[in-house]
Amino acid sequence: MTTKERIAHDYQAALKARDERQLSALRMIRTEAKKREVSGQKKELSDAEVLETISSLVKQRRESIRLFAEGNRPDLVEKEEAELKVLLSYLPQALSSAELEDLVHQGIQETQAAGPKDQGRVMKWIMPKVSGRADGKAVSEMVKQKLAQRAS
Repeated sequence: MTTKERIAHDYQAALKARDERQLSALRMIRTEAKKREVSGQKKELSDAEVLETISSLVKQRRESIRLFAEGNRPDLVEKEEAELKVLLSYLPQALSSAELEDLVHQGIQETQAAGPKDQGRVMKWIMPKVSGRADGKAVSEMVKQKLAQRAS
């Protein structure tokens, strides 16, 4: 079962159960996926593209939670956290720090990166392997750190 099929199935189940929090998150995923299909003139998104869509929604929810917490809006924080929980259930298991570090090391070896100027090449190699399983910013920071150590 593809991610998109799983979302459709869970959407129907949430409709029957009248689970508004889950429905809200699933509608958000379906709407964003549909927008990407229409804007990209694709007939249907691949599973990887659906996961990428969900990842971007997760990033948005986390930012909203931070802003609502700063604005002292616990009601909205609770709503966003509930949606975030649903979104995260569709993403693959996140990489641990050790697994990510191993992948970064492997990427540096594979691309024969010598220093910080090769960060783009390493990122191009590693990002498809960690898509949906690690935050791009965290990966970038780790790559930058490892390349700086290597150059020293």
